[in-house]
Amino acid sequence: MSTVTTAATSEATLAADPSRPRLDWRLRFGALSLIWGFSFLFIKVGTEGYAPFQVTLGRLAFGTAVLAAAMAVKRQRLPRGARTWGHLAVAAFLLNALPFSLFAYSELTIPSTLAGICNATSPLWGMVLSLVALSEDRPTRVRFAGLGLGFIGVLTVLGAWEGFHGLDVTGTAMALLASLSYPIGWIYVRRTLAGTGDSHLAMTGAQLLLATVQLAVVTPLFTSFPAHFALVPLLAIAALGALGTGLAVLVQYGLVAEVGPTTAQMVTYFIPVIAAAAGVAVLGESLRWSTPAGAVIVLAGAALTQVRQRPRGTARPATTARQTADRGTSSGALS
Repeated sequence: MSTVTTAATSEATLAADPSRPRLDWRLRFGALSLIWGFSFLFIKVGTEGYAPFQVTLGRLAFGTAVLAAAMAVKRQRLPRGARTWGHLAVAAFLLNALPFSLFAYSELTIPSTLAGICNATSPLWGMVLSLVALSEDRPTRVRFAGLGLGFIGVLTVLGAWEGFHGLDVTGTAMALLASLSYPIGWIYVRRTLAGTGDSHLAMTGAQLLLATVQLAVVTPLFTSFPAHFALVPLLAIAALGALGTGLAVLVQYGLVAEVGPTTAQMVTYFIPVIAAAAGVAVLGESLRWSTPAGAVIVLAGAALTQVRQRPRGTARPATTARQTADRGTSSGALS
């Protein structure tokens, strides 16, 4: 669910699409929440027929195809310059190839509900990293409280008081590392790709293309060609890529342009709820009381870490809104 955007892209550019009838933003917000919430279910189904690297490769290929079609319709070109492509390659690894693969491997041994909740910890990791990496994001008491609350929620989800009984440590660690990879990637992007002058669509298309190439190189080294193509898992991978990695990106950028990054970013807090509901209702996954209770605590803590105080009598700098968009439009979230 993570993409690239640059500080050089103005809000006017984001909203520069020709005037035409559009769905109400609330409907698109709800659709985006559903798409990303169901992504963890699609991953789980995909791994029932294919190796995790194959799931990730298919996901990226379908997502890249959707963005390539959008670029063709809008007659946009890929970015130019070796430096830009070099930084995009790193961003593709941190924001797509690595976390997508980790989530796919994690769901071999943990429920999709737990993977979705682990994804919601990204703002908490981002808060930790901001203490040393982002000078413009000075922590406040409220944000520190959110960090502490969020990690209490994580311990609740994992059942720490029971000694993590019945928990697959490796799978859970992979999901948490995937959520950590996102803010690392966002910080890298903000420090290296600001001011390129390329459109968000071109940058994201290039990023997904590079991630696809990375997985195309790695996958044959660790997996064998499928003996047969399981239909349902293949359809799940196609939906995961075309909807959750391709269409969702386009929908999210439209939301950022129309209602602003702060409102658009709120989709992050609906993803684990939908992921948990989908896992229980469709896949029949079990759900202990501590899982939804902990998820609520995690989301409350994550929300508090996003609270920023503005000095009295000062206007918000123009770049701050853009920087917030950099964070908000890079979620996926994840997934």
